[in-house]
Amino acid sequence: MEFPALSHHGGTRSVTGSCHQLHLDPANSLLIDCGLEQGSEAAPSAEFAPIGFDIAGIQALVITHVHMDHIGRIPALLAAGYRGPILCSVPSAKLLPLVLEDAYKLGISSDPVQVDRYLALLQRLIVPLAYEQWHCVVERGAVSCSIRLQRAGHLLGSAYVECDVRVEGSEASSRIVFSGDLGAPGNPLLRSVQPPERADILVLESTYGDRLHAGRSDRRHRLEMVIDRALADNGTILIPAFSLGRTQELLYEIEDILHRKSMLSQGQAPDDDPLQAIDWSRLPVILDSPLAQRITQAYRELHEYWNDEARQRLDEGRAPLAFDQLVCVDTHAKHQKVVNYLKSTGRPAIVIAGNGMCSGGRIVNYLKAMLGDPRHEVLFVGYQAKGTPGGVIQASEGAQGFVQVDLDGRMYEIRAKIMTLAGYSGHADQEGVLNFAFGRSAVAGKVLLVHGEPEAKQALADALKSRVAQIRRVIDVSIA
Repeated sequence: MEFPALSHHGGTRSVTGSCHQLHLDPANSLLIDCGLEQGSEAAPSAEFAPIGFDIAGIQALVITHVHMDHIGRIPALLAAGYRGPILCSVPSAKLLPLVLEDAYKLGISSDPVQVDRYLALLQRLIVPLAYEQWHCVVERGAVSCSIRLQRAGHLLGSAYVECDVRVEGSEASSRIVFSGDLGAPGNPLLRSVQPPERADILVLESTYGDRLHAGRSDRRHRLEMVIDRALADNGTILIPAFSLGRTQELLYEIEDILHRKSMLSQGQAPDDDPLQAIDWSRLPVILDSPLAQRITQAYRELHEYWNDEARQRLDEGRAPLAFDQLVCVDTHAKHQKVVNYLKSTGRPAIVIAGNGMCSGGRIVNYLKAMLGDPRHEVLFVGYQAKGTPGGVIQASEGAQGFVQVDLDGRMYEIRAKIMTLAGYSGHADQEGVLNFAFGRSAVAGKVLLVHGEPEAKQALADALKSRVAQIRRVIDVSIA
């Protein structure tokens, strides 16, 4: 085997389970992500399965970001005996324990003693790294490796990883770059991704390698139109959203919409327009997810990592993620009271609750209570997998006649309005990935595509080869 070399323990069959091993020499390696395979390709009880590969010689685990498909096998890695450092960005170091604690309680044990022991071990291993700075990770014998984290724009704390590998006696180092998940431009809270300055090998995600995103530029305006329509009917807007990333983007944009509407309505006399009668400054925005609340609090504390526009709002005295109308529901008893209140009254409200595909979580109780009432609206801002309740509800958009969905084993008629709002994808599209790969003059010598469905990988490979032909360079493009 010629070093440095790569092997993959996930993230090659589909868009989940990212786990890549960078072998520096026969005895030393780094692990980049340790994610859980999810969806139809996942084995039953995958979160409880043994790690499945030899951990001997792994000197460090580097985390690109804290979504479960990049960190979900960390408990299995620890169970296998790994006690090396877990390297990640400063924001990820704050978010990682929150996400893994929630997953541990749901999937392994909620016993407080076990949870505390698990979290204490995690905290001992987590090493926060500053962005844009080189950190020596391995220096053993003839080989050394330094890494640098750069913002990936996918999620607060997300990073792509530059690995500089140097072997004694060689004139130049080898630069291997792992993209992690790259974000789409226009995220309201995050700074944009900047392409790597150099890469001998680029391990590149291909989630949306076969498509282009539409409608990001005017998504806030379209969100406002949906809010106007639903509230004119004195209805509740139900937004299924996962706790991490999407929820915080929605809160940020909703705060801006309500802030401007409140300012415009001051001093205006109500007329025949029902929207004029709404007191925008008091419209409740209900965040009903304990995990989402904890993550949102962490986002607020990490405001120095926001982009310039978001931090400017803080300087103006606004609180984009903690505005006065935001109502946080923690206990299950309060949750049920809110559901019953909104069902029985005509007071308009906006509800954000998990989970994002309506397959579990508190959103299900809202759907049971309100899906049969045409005053209400279900607003989808994320991908809905086929066969999930969210997928069934989304597919009913515009349908004529009687449509039902199975929620917890009982069928419910869908009479509420259904709307899908594009532009909220957290992943770069094909053009974004190409810009990352070719964004600077120093193009990678080898590009290896991971983290995508076969069709997306092939489409991106074809697009990369076409771009390579245009610039008349020799680049090896392959699919893992």
